[in-house]
Amino acid sequence: MKSYFSFQWHITDNCDQRCKHCYIFSGDICKKIDSMTWEQIQNTFYNCLDFCEMYDRLPYLYLTGGDPILHPDFWRLLELFHENSVPFTIMGNPFHLNDEVCRKLKALGCEKYQMSLDGLRETHDWFRKPGSFDCTLNKVGCINRAGIRSVIMTTVSKKNIGEITGIIDEVVKAGVNVFAFSRYVPSGTRSPGDSKLDDSMTPQEYRALLAACDRKFKEYEAAGCDTYFNKKDHLWTLYEYETGEFKLPEKTDGKIHGGCNCGNCHITILPTGDIYACRRVAESKVGNIFEDRLANVWVTSMECYREYTKFSKCAKCELLAYCRGCPAVAKGTNGDFYAADPQCWKEI
Repeated sequence: MKSYFSFQWHITDNCDQRCKHCYIFSGDICKKIDSMTWEQIQNTFYNCLDFCEMYDRLPYLYLTGGDPILHPDFWRLLELFHENSVPFTIMGNPFHLNDEVCRKLKALGCEKYQMSLDGLRETHDWFRKPGSFDCTLNKVGCINRAGIRSVIMTTVSKKNIGEITGIIDEVVKAGVNVFAFSRYVPSGTRSPGDSKLDDSMTPQEYRALLAACDRKFKEYEAAGCDTYFNKKDHLWTLYEYETGEFKLPEKTDGKIHGGCNCGNCHITILPTGDIYACRRVAESKVGNIFEDRLANVWVTSMECYREYTKFSKCAKCELLAYCRGCPAVAKGTNGDFYAADPQCWKEI
């Protein structure tokens, strides 16, 4: 167990966009907008602090939505974080940022601000809305000038796999502090016109992408680039194991040292109060924070996400304690959290 615990906290569904790969509005563009009341927000916050005190963890909050800045109590909540010295990251849109807003975020303790790029200009704006690509890159400067670390996250799918290395060039040029990508999780509820999202990448295609990105990362690092390339996807562990950059310890201790944080140091809380083991894992609701003590949920309904010997492929692999691919992608593709990661190329 790590020293910190991260809460991905969605305080509202309200958003300026209706992205084609959004989990909130998946299959239902007319969904009712859910938002927490101020009383629910306070109760949720102290429930999280109670959890961390119970299990001797340090809280870390990833505040998101929707776009959290659209919640009427957004700034009031940040003041609550600041009063309790709780560090946090904002995961939101670029549309309401300017120098003044970013300075205020920094003063209240915001460490990172994460935005998304899901392709080059035409593709990204197809995913999100016209003008979103340019707006996102333009607002990197506001974030950086305020002393907040700017983060760009990309969701890789069949639609944009050929543009990832180009995105890397764009984020470096814009002065982004951190770049990472994860894979699209199929949901089966997209409209017929979005079928390109549901065409899975083959393991060979995905490995080739990692190899191309690795070369690009190394080129920029050798040139003294300041952007940190976060190898977030756990299949990077398999890739670096094969290339010799990751080595297993000589002795094993039977503990989990890396890989997916689900069941280890992360949960998601939705505006309805529903607690999810992982936002990307469909049907992973484990409780409701308005009704349940989070500390109790962690040792009851969360247990079914920590049964590591159930992984159908990973349990036979020497990298079980360090990789396990992405169970969310496995669940979205095959309906089973413990199924083989569909982009894992390793033969067992």
